[in-house]
Amino acid sequence: MTFLQRLLVAAWISAAAMASSAQPAFPTKPIRMVIPLAAGSAVDNGARVLTQKMGVELGQPFVLENIPGSSGLIGADRVAHAAPDGYTIGGFNDSVLTMIPHIYPKAGWDALTDFAPISLVGTIEWGLVVPPDSPLRTVEDFIKAAKASPGKLNFGSGGSGSPQHIAMAMFASRAGISVTHVPYKGATPAAVAVAGGEVDAAFQGLGTVTSLIQGGKLRLLAVSTPKRLPQYPNVPTVAESGLPDFYFNSWFAMVAPKGTPKEVIDRLHAAMRSALDDPDTNAKLVGLGITVRGTSPEEFGRAIGEQYALYRKVIQANNIKAD
Repeated sequence: MTFLQRLLVAAWISAAAMASSAQPAFPTKPIRMVIPLAAGSAVDNGARVLTQKMGVELGQPFVLENIPGSSGLIGADRVAHAAPDGYTIGGFNDSVLTMIPHIYPKAGWDALTDFAPISLVGTIEWGLVVPPDSPLRTVEDFIKAAKASPGKLNFGSGGSGSPQHIAMAMFASRAGISVTHVPYKGATPAAVAVAGGEVDAAFQGLGTVTSLIQGGKLRLLAVSTPKRLPQYPNVPTVAESGLPDFYFNSWFAMVAPKGTPKEVIDRLHAAMRSALDDPDTNAKLVGLGITVRGTSPEEFGRAIGEQYALYRKVIQANNIKAD
């Protein structure tokens, strides 16, 4: 290489470096988080706590947009087809990524390939709730009543293939009972329906129903956790109420469109981790029934694949179909 050629190459490298350094650091404008669930859901409540602190960390606010309906398909579609620049991300539950794809195979996006994992922020603890005046006082009461009159008891859910639907299907299968499914347009409307006595019961994420329980509008029969929860020390687990080893929870997760640059994913992940490390934010999430996880993008990607395979088997075994 001649001296002149070396000089030109050096100039090109210098110019490229200057152009790169001139690129503004992410983010330079507000970030939109699409939540394909109704306002007041466990994911929605958790996201509002988390993104408030993340916005401080990133120097830009988050704008949360609830797009419920069609079991989350519409909101997920918005994220899957958004520009992969980090300015539109998703705040999802596990239903969108691991349950719904087996019920609506023509969704227009692929849960395993059309999203870039950011993190499994936390798991949402669940429980079985009934109206406050329900004669059913225990899980044992519920199972006994269902066996006495198959199909008479009904339950609310956020739609076919929603976590509420899957949880009750698993519970009913384990208990050997038949209960009637009443789908609603989201977890929150389903919880309100139980509180109003429209339906007999529901499995719900505690983040969705905490205020209703505390306000005496719902009664928590049992939690579907391995051990009793500190915030409900007198409420038994489903496992200790006659169904050993029955556990169920769901996710609060963050994803971006596929093709989002790694440095952007890493920046969002770092802000999330910093927010989770904040004692006040952490305490608020725990108070919503969220067990903080904060996995790496790689760990979350593996979890999606594993849970996707698990729920495919559950949905097929229980013949769960779109209503």
